[in-house]
Amino acid sequence: MQQFSNSDSGDIVLAIAQRIVENRVHLSDIDGLIGDGDHGVNMAKGFGIAAERLRGKARPLSASLTVLGDVLMTEIGGSMGPLYGVMFSGFAESLNDVVEIDAAAFERMLRTGLAEVQSIGDAKVGDKTLIDSYAPALEAFSAATAKGDGFATALDALIAGAEKGRDSTIELVAKIGRASRLGERSRGVLDPGAASCAIILRSLAEGAKAKLRVVP
Repeated sequence: MQQFSNSDSGDIVLAIAQRIVENRVHLSDIDGLIGDGDHGVNMAKGFGIAAERLRGKARPLSASLTVLGDVLMTEIGGSMGPLYGVMFSGFAESLNDVVEIDAAAFERMLRTGLAEVQSIGDAKVGDKTLIDSYAPALEAFSAATAKGDGFATALDALIAGAEKGRDSTIELVAKIGRASRLGERSRGVLDPGAASCAIILRSLAEGAKAKLRVVP
């Protein structure tokens, strides 16, 4: 069985934050085509604040996710702060009592996060939102574990599912949020939320994969 320790994996959250900050211009450029153009700026602000509070402190993954979730819900503007805030808080709650994170615990974490996001919004697959990255990623991870693939292989499937889902938004018409006002004019552009979600899930999966160890 492959698993990793909750107690010494808080740095995964720092890595996620770094990737968002690195992509702030890219994400804002995408958002500028169908939205206000501030997605990357707002995301980088929130993730940057969380990183400052976490840097240099050894925390469990669950505790670091709590810090990030709280910052995103309370200290950045826009619609994405609350959505990602409840997602990361859901991740944290799912892992609070977990010592060793195996594929089953990781899948429960992902399912909890998705449920939290959907609890405050009506988005579904096909609406051109972050759900178009998240849901296929979770489905790919679940399918991999169901057929007996190892944790590492399932994490690779998660990344592939997220990025395939992200790319699918190019041909979608936005049905929720500011971009929905554009109608057909929103087609032909990546959804910025789907793009940031794919970045987050890739970084999360890569961080987990790097920490995996085999136990009897």
